[in-house]
Amino acid sequence: MANGRRKDEWEEPPTGFVAEANITERDADAFPEAGWPACWEAAADLLEWDRPYDDVLDDDGTTCWFPGGRLNAASNCVDRHVAADRGDETAIIWEGKLEETRTYTYRELYAEVNAFAAALRDLGVGEDDVVTIYLPMVPELPIAMLACARIGAPHSVVFAGFSADALATRMSGADSEYLVTCDGYYRRGTALDLKHMADNACLSVEQSIERVIVNRLHDDIPAGDHHAFDDLVADHAGTEIAPVERDVDDLLFLIYTSGTTGEPTLVRHTTGGYLAHVAWTSHAVFDLMPDDVLWCSADVGWITGHSYTVYGPLSIGATTVLYEGTPDHPEKDRLWEVIDRNDVNVFYTAPTSIRAFMKWGSEYPDRHDLSSLRLLGSVGEPIDETTWQWYREHVGGGECPVVDTWWQTETGGVVLSTLPGVDSMQPGAVGRSLPGVEAAVVDGLGKPVDSGLPGELVLTRPWPGMAKSLCEQTDWGGRRTRTADGDWQYETGDKAVRDGDGYLHLRGRADDVFNVSGHRLSSTEIESAIVGVEGVAEAAVVGRSDTVKGMAVHAFVSPESNVAGDDALRDQIERAVESAIGAIAVPHTVTFAPSLPKTRSGKVVRRYLEAIANGEDLGDTSALRNPEIVGELESLLEQ
Repeated sequence: MANGRRKDEWEEPPTGFVAEANITERDADAFPEAGWPACWEAAADLLEWDRPYDDVLDDDGTTCWFPGGRLNAASNCVDRHVAADRGDETAIIWEGKLEETRTYTYRELYAEVNAFAAALRDLGVGEDDVVTIYLPMVPELPIAMLACARIGAPHSVVFAGFSADALATRMSGADSEYLVTCDGYYRRGTALDLKHMADNACLSVEQSIERVIVNRLHDDIPAGDHHAFDDLVADHAGTEIAPVERDVDDLLFLIYTSGTTGEPTLVRHTTGGYLAHVAWTSHAVFDLMPDDVLWCSADVGWITGHSYTVYGPLSIGATTVLYEGTPDHPEKDRLWEVIDRNDVNVFYTAPTSIRAFMKWGSEYPDRHDLSSLRLLGSVGEPIDETTWQWYREHVGGGECPVVDTWWQTETGGVVLSTLPGVDSMQPGAVGRSLPGVEAAVVDGLGKPVDSGLPGELVLTRPWPGMAKSLCEQTDWGGRRTRTADGDWQYETGDKAVRDGDGYLHLRGRADDVFNVSGHRLSSTEIESAIVGVEGVAEAAVVGRSDTVKGMAVHAFVSPESNVAGDDALRDQIERAVESAIGAIAVPHTVTFAPSLPKTRSGKVVRRYLEAIANGEDLGDTSALRNPEIVGELESLLEQ
């Protein structure tokens, strides 16, 4: 509903949760009275500063958060917890693909990070040298990130599912001469040779690359022009490297956008603003406390994993879960087994993944004790009401608050969400902007639209986690602009509707529209109507060229287990779309599929579906979690 659900249908957080929440209604009321800088002062107070900052924000042409301040991200994520006598508390729990587990206390993490930081220095890595990290979900990944941060070397993590060409492009783009990778890793029980990919990538770049290899598949790594990670750490065991003081505006890392809606873009994040932002949102949105266990299911190769697997939880001093496997291997209850065994308190995943859980059936979470969970989160795309309710009922036991978060690689961390100890939950609505953040829904001229009307989502005030490129654009070009009145504005590229209660309902990308017979149709609205049909687990719609209409709607639909993808279900889908939107939006073609192509973090990659629907070349599919599905879908259309 454009105007949202009636308030008597909203969900309230449990009384017990509210009483113990990090941010209470009293805190939320105090922020507006104190002014928006107070929010970010509270964020900065969660960190340990080597030199105090002079002000919250300097926006004199170039935005700088906490100017004058100096700090080190690794020290904030590791050292200070050891110094506070929390060295024996668990920092990382690793769940490996082959039923392996490893646990690192903060003291053990401190030793590993120091040893590898010393090794990097001996290899010639200096302050501001970019280190590329091409690793799967193994403990050496966050260790390498933190070691880089310790010595002031920005890291560039490249998703292990990317091809050699993609890795080479990213190393060249970052002008990186150092690569940390591994001999291989496991996908659904099959060993994949990552070192071969890395070697090919190194041959494709102009600069000479110093390589460090992590043992994952074998005990020994063949001799060659590289160094073994384990040997380097052993050789430098016991070495302590003083953390390099970094200016707040110094780079912490480089990362590329996922490219699911267009060409990947290099995004750079700085040390002070980013770290304060992810620490505060971990504290306020995820209600994370030092004795909590958080599992963010996203791969660390994406920004979600950077912010809420590594830097956010570790800056708070909590325990973070690192999972190498896939949700359905070896069995479809694998995730719930991990939550049960490790007493996970906060679980953060994508709606696409939740719809897959729904498809498999509630019997899988029902097999396990999930009572340790006290908060659930959603990220990556809009979540429909049906999926939201299933998530809360069958994973959260009907008691956990659900935070539906919105943010981007460029924002660094969450900027839109409810506060779980303060706000009522409206299933299907992301909520309001967080304290200290301002959002608006505007028309094509940048003017705010009335509640209930769709428009483009813009952020109208800077925030600490913003990418460095947004801070630097003094000409107000690109997606950071000045309105006609001279106000600051960031064009997110997403569509939204604000209801009468001020809650925002995301409607997908502004460019995710179809022009059918002159009518612009939202892919998200059509998909929401389809997944509301009983028996449908997930759906994605794309545009297909049509000689009459110009573009026709093609729906790829994955039914739930034991539900047939037949004419009866197709009829129900068509009626649901016609009822929700109109006859013009009814899909011209419905293809029933066992699954949809997804990234490792669970996002549906619609550009592959569009290529399949239009009979176009798919290009490189190696970044997909399930690359085999594209062949199956092509075969279905050929029948």
